[in-house]
Amino acid sequence: MGEPLAGGGTRPGGDGRTIVETSGHAIRTPVIAASAVLPGLGHVIEGRRAQGLLLMAAWIATLAIALKSWQRIVAIPGTGSADDWLAILTLAAMLVGTCMAGTAGLVRGQRRAAGSSRFASEWRRFRRSRTAMAGLGVIVVLYALMLLTPLIAPFGPAERVGDLVRVRLLPPSAAHWLGTDRLGRDVLSRILYGARISLTIGFIATAISISVGTTLGAVAGYAGGRIDALLMRFTDLVLAFPRLILLIMIVALFGQSVVVIVLVLGLTQWPSTTRIVRGDVLSLREREFIQAARALGFRPARVLFCHIIPNVLGPVIVAATLGVGNTIVLEAGLSFLGLGPPPPTPTWGAMVEGGRDIMISSWWVATFPGLAIVIVVLAFNLAGDGLRDALDPRLR
Repeated sequence: MGEPLAGGGTRPGGDGRTIVETSGHAIRTPVIAASAVLPGLGHVIEGRRAQGLLLMAAWIATLAIALKSWQRIVAIPGTGSADDWLAILTLAAMLVGTCMAGTAGLVRGQRRAAGSSRFASEWRRFRRSRTAMAGLGVIVVLYALMLLTPLIAPFGPAERVGDLVRVRLLPPSAAHWLGTDRLGRDVLSRILYGARISLTIGFIATAISISVGTTLGAVAGYAGGRIDALLMRFTDLVLAFPRLILLIMIVALFGQSVVVIVLVLGLTQWPSTTRIVRGDVLSLREREFIQAARALGFRPARVLFCHIIPNVLGPVIVAATLGVGNTIVLEAGLSFLGLGPPPPTPTWGAMVEGGRDIMISSWWVATFPGLAIVIVVLAFNLAGDGLRDALDPRLR
């Protein structure tokens, strides 16, 4: 076979086949070609079955969506909206990304991360938790479905599937997998469109709350003195006020638009993050590297944002992951009370409320949206627990 090339390249193999050299590892060209045709096949051939089967399933599912939605895709250039174009771009990115992922791992060779990268070591610890990886997988699938909804939803979110007398409250069947509601609308389609509202609100509102909480907590912990006392007393005041009453009051005053819901949820959930960050900053500000930065004459803002905040991002990331699930539950609660986005905008909480009084006769109307909420929140909580264990230095 000969010796591997130190700098990478190709050489003839002993059996007449070309061998590609990458970082001291020989990968046969037919294996790479097989993965180019069917992503994941090369991984299965090499013995990495779990990774290979996952890539194969992702490729086949994405290709099936593209083929099934081909008529819609062809019609979008003439009449498509921004959501339709986003769905097409997402589908194309999934096809290209899956194909690249199927060959990139083989080209890099069989190397394992050496541990010199902190991210690599934390990612390995995260992968050891099957529940955390399952939660992460569910999150990725849900966000992919959210972006692809215009292509995969059987009907529109407010579209009646037929004559009201004949199609109202139909049980789950081959024509309507999750049944129809009292207005003859497809429950599966409304759940998919409702996922766009719930997941978007959860992500953006959590990003706002994490940004506000991290900034206030870092400033309070680093500045100390009166600034710390003032910010923390304000934080205690926000924590002491009943959140649900505050949410209802603000929504009642400013309306029920999606923007208002996002701002309300984002600007009322930062106190817990503020306390976490402040506690970490209080211990960090006395560390040697912070004292060295001060001695070099760095401005307080530079020390804060370049040296302190990057070192408290671990707990912040965990808090953000857990906060998304909490935000989705709060949004569903507001929608259940009639204070969410106004009809006909589909939200999971409003769908649960719409089937509340017919649970006995038409259980599917409220059950499936409720299960969607449970699955999403559970997935974020599992991923958050895995991140907490991976980022905790005491468990290393």
